[in-house]
Amino acid sequence: MRKIAFLTGLLFLGMLLQFCSPAKEQADLIIHNATVYTVDEGFSIVQAFAIKDGRFLEAGSNSRILSKYSSENTQDLKGKAVFPGFIDAHAHFFRYGMGLQTADLLGAESEKELIDRVITHHDNNPDVTWILGKGWDQNLWESKEFPTKTALDSLFPDKPVLLTRIDGHAALVNQKALNLAGINANTEMIGGKVIVEEGKPTGVLIDNAIKLVSDKVPEPSEEEATNALLAAQENCFEVGLTSVVDAGLERKTIELIRSLQEGNRLKMRIYAMVNPSPENMAFYFENGTYEDDKLSIKSFKIYGDGALGSRGAALLKPYHDHTDNYGFLLKTAEEFDHLASQMYEHGFQMNTHCIGDSANRTLLDIYAKYLKGKNDLRWRIEHAQIVSKEDMPKFAQYSIIPSVQPTHATSDMYWADQRLGPFRIKTAYAYKDLLDQNGMIALGSDFPVEHINPLYGFHSAVVRKDAENWPEGGFQTENRISRQQALKGMTIWAAFANFEEHLKGSIESGKLADFVILEEDIMIADRKDLRNIKVNSTFLGGEKVFEKN
Repeated sequence: MRKIAFLTGLLFLGMLLQFCSPAKEQADLIIHNATVYTVDEGFSIVQAFAIKDGRFLEAGSNSRILSKYSSENTQDLKGKAVFPGFIDAHAHFFRYGMGLQTADLLGAESEKELIDRVITHHDNNPDVTWILGKGWDQNLWESKEFPTKTALDSLFPDKPVLLTRIDGHAALVNQKALNLAGINANTEMIGGKVIVEEGKPTGVLIDNAIKLVSDKVPEPSEEEATNALLAAQENCFEVGLTSVVDAGLERKTIELIRSLQEGNRLKMRIYAMVNPSPENMAFYFENGTYEDDKLSIKSFKIYGDGALGSRGAALLKPYHDHTDNYGFLLKTAEEFDHLASQMYEHGFQMNTHCIGDSANRTLLDIYAKYLKGKNDLRWRIEHAQIVSKEDMPKFAQYSIIPSVQPTHATSDMYWADQRLGPFRIKTAYAYKDLLDQNGMIALGSDFPVEHINPLYGFHSAVVRKDAENWPEGGFQTENRISRQQALKGMTIWAAFANFEEHLKGSIESGKLADFVILEEDIMIADRKDLRNIKVNSTFLGGEKVFEKN
């Protein structure tokens, strides 16, 4: 009897404990037994987190999360590294997608290879009305000289050709395209140039001159634009990107993006910088800023100058290898000032492309006029590629965010000193100096100018070497940044630069459940292997959007 009474008591006690124990909170997904870099304020590293309704519930230890939450979808990662979804702080998402449908000229090692690729592209697409291509770079060629239209005129006398340089600030066109645009040896404009030799255009156009031709290219159909966006999204998810800043969009494209997002066809989160055309400014100034979980419209993208590679960057002193050339601004200082006054008046972020030290000085001083001192308007300088020592402190003085692309340094390092000389080159690609101004820096890629993979930028920022891990000692390593700083630059600091730190950029309670699982841990992997680390899977709002085969 005593035994029966004892067993009955145990049963009763067990029922009582079960009744008194709080029920576990239901989650849609639990990740545990992982190395989770939360990138929260303390840069905490935890083991687990739970997700519900597309947001993080909590991150913590295995015991904490597994005792508090339950889910039908619980994944043991066996120690794999997890990071917040990567954010590209400066890219051209739509342009990249459209470029997937044109001739790929990236990496062409000679003018002949450029022409051969165009021929192959046309042979595969004989019905196109315009022959378009992107990505050539004469600095990869033995001669380092700009190409000419001679071969294109012979091959395609009756079909216009527009081949854009890797940076988008120069283009090669044929005579048919020049004729359609009304360009001749006497054509002049502010912020652009037609290259002329022996009294005739060579076919190379710089900056604003390109627009005379590109305006003649037919607009893509809605189906073509949709396909471009969806193709770009697929490739971005594969490399761990869950948010991108698209620098310079038209209202029509933004509305297509919003429509596709509302239909859940386009899942990528996009921070849209608007092209400052009169029509776009009139519409968005009247309607104000916009933000939801997938789309933000709070800024305009302005071009200050051109690119260093095409000698269009505006410099304070002449080019070292072209001593009568200073480059040029793409607008007058008065026009930039007027744009700044409009951005300030209507509450939009001003984000200006500045490569040369003259462009950076001009825009930093115009920003200062309106920002007046410390502020939270988060106006940005995009690229901040060459900044004089005298101008560097202005970033801190006026709370201006430097938005840079680390792979630009390792792509340009082979020839940048030829443009700038041995002293001025030390003021270029100065990411650590820029970071020190406000204690933060936003990192991007500028794709399709560079590769879309954010780990290429991580490697360049941390190691300052190219894909072959050259040079041995690194390029201007005094301006490399730490792994922790680089990770923040492509997560929480990029989110801050977009006014989105409350939504994304870290694995914390209440934030959007965007995260990336890597095959190896970039925070401890050998530096020489960082570029080769693969994404295992990408999650957006708790939904798996990419998984490695």
